[in-house]
Parts: sequence; structure tokens; C-alpha cells
Amino acid sequence: MDDERADVRSLSGLPLPPLARPEDLEGFDPQERLGRPGSYPFTRGVYPTMYRGRPWTMRQFAGFGSAAETNARYRFLLERGQGGLSVAFDMPTLMGRDSDDPRSEGEVGRCGVATDSIADFEELFAGIPLGDISTSMTISGPPSSRSPSSCRPPNVRGSPGSVSTARCRRTSSRNTSPRRSGCSRPVPISGSSAT
Repeated sequence: MDDERADVRSLSGLPLPPLARPEDLEGFDPQERLGRPGSYPFTRGVYPTMYRGRPWTMRQFAGFGSAAETNARYRFLLERGQGGLSVAFDMPTLMGRDSDDPRSEGEVGRCGVATDSIADFEELFAGIPLGDISTSMTISGPPSSRSPSSCRPPNVRGSPGSVSTARCRRTSSRNTSPRRSGCSRPVPISGSSAT
């Protein structure tokens, strides 16, 4: 081909051929490397029929005050048909501080829910059918040890037989302001145009 460019590489630096050909698949075992939809290694989706049989989850981002107040809001949303919840944490929780830390004064429960312990997470989700809904938690790096406590299997929390769909995501740049929280500015990847 005349228009083939030499040495084209992925963002990871791996060489990319200009055209995938059948001979490139020599030794490729589709059962092992590709799998079936809904099965390991999940390259064809996490559900067998993907979103034809299961609609996209739309989660309501909510959280304020105490775990009890946020639980009441979650119940209100679920009673009106909400199928997923996304936990909004307050700034002290996002920064890995307890509510009684002097640096937390004036921020506890202000822009999200305050969670300092497993008991707070248990109160946050009390009476909520975690086996029937999807939950998501976006939280900064320092307190990442807190979110796994809420992702314990439901049978540990007293809901035998149900399956949790809790999703915990750790991030250092979402839901926080670098200026207010002390997060450092992201460093651009070499060769990218990001500033």
C-alpha cells in the first residue's frame, strides 16, 4: 500500500500494523482470548446480552448531612423508581479526615454525606435492597480504605443470598477541587496536548 505509514504506535508505544490480516491471528484462540459475552475475559461485554436485555443504569448522585439523612433521601429516590445510587461524599471524607478532625470544621456533611466508619456505611444503606440496585462511590485516594467497607458482600451486612452490585472507584481528580483539597494538578502524558 502506498499510504502505509512507517512505525505507527499505540498510546502505550506498541507497534500498530496498518491493516489487520488473517495471518496476524495465527495461534489466536478465540475461546481463551475473546470468550463469550458475559464471560471471562469480558472482552465482549459483562452481560450475555449486554444492554439489549438490561438497560443502562442511571444513578442519582446524592448525599448530604449524616448517613441517616442520606439514607432517607435514597429511600425517597428508590420509592420513585430510581434504579441506581451514586454516593456523594463530603469534603472531609473525600480528603480522608474524620468528622471530628479540627480541619473538618464547617465542612462535615456540607456538600455530601459524612462517613467515618463501617457503622456509617451500614446506616447509609440500611433497608436498601443492594442486591436489586446498582451503587457507585467516587472517592479520592487517601480514604480509599473506607469504601471497601461498604462493598462487603451483603450477607455480611445481614442480607443473605443477595448479590451486591456496589462499584467503588478511586480517583484523585473527580469531585474535588485541587485548590481546596490540596490535590496536585494532573501531569500530562508525554506527547499529549493536555495542559
